[in-house]
Amino acid sequence: TATYIKGKYPNVKVYGAEPQNADDAFRSVRDKTIYPSVNPKTIADGLLTSLCPLTYTIISQECDRIITVSEDSIINAMRMIWERMKIIIEPSSAVPIAAIMDNPDDFNGKRVGVIISGGNVDLDNLPWIKR
Repeated sequence: TATYIKGKYPNVKVYGAEPQNADDAFRSVRDKTIYPSVNPKTIADGLLTSLCPLTYTIISQECDRIITVSEDSIINAMRMIWERMKIIIEPSSAVPIAAIMDNPDDFNGKRVGVIISGGNVDLDNLPWIKR
């Protein structure tokens, strides 16, 4: 996605987002070396895999910034989408929403596109429902 967007619209800012507890892309881009994701603990289980060299190269070249978010922010984003849109999204899809919610000054007044995908949700374990 980042490659297409930057190729078609080079002035558009492309941001990545990942959990603070699985921040291998953030650290890898910051330090210009690939760090493996070693035993990460995050609700966003779709983001547990490590970067491969190709992905690292693309992210390094095409992402203007990578934002990390807390587990609480991920849960708050999931809940906000549920409350306002009546859509249940998986935790990994909530990560970019959480990044926007945590950094309003960076996004207010701007047109923002977010990809929300995936259906990896255990309805019996929604994090904001008390059992």
